[in-house]
Amino acid sequence: MALAYVEYYTYEDYRHWDGDWELIEGHPIAMAPPMIRHQSIATKIAAQLEIGMQECNECDVVMEEDYKISEETVVRPDISLICNEESETYIMKPPLLIVEVVSPSTVLKDERVKYALYEQEGVQYYILVYPKDLRAKIFKNSDSGFKKIGDFFYRDVLF
Repeated sequence: MALAYVEYYTYEDYRHWDGDWELIEGHPIAMAPPMIRHQSIATKIAAQLEIGMQECNECDVVMEEDYKISEETVVRPDISLICNEESETYIMKPPLLIVEVVSPSTVLKDERVKYALYEQEGVQYYILVYPKDLRAKIFKNSDSGFKKIGDFFYRDVLF
């Protein structure tokens, strides 16, 4: 019986790759190429978050920045709200809020893999945005994990 050989990578390997990748538990995952609608929605959400955070000198809204969870796991959320971040290279601490704009090619990763990672790491709010039906699912972290706040269509949400 032949054994399958599975490559295992670390952040040091990841730093040298060309293109857009995420590294989850040592396994590389190619990111979907950016689509205009995806980028437009993410930019509009980031702009609204930035407006809401104008008075805060400790937090920043960033787009597509590496969030290094461990030496074997680095993800790149569409939008992160980070506070008191000490690193200039990548996000080290769990962001207060992460937004992922879901595409057909990323739905399972966003709804399952990243959901579990962000929940475990203590991200306070996780928002999944579905461009096709202009819906957002919002989750808030608690002592027992993420709890769904709701599905939102065409409405503003205040935290």
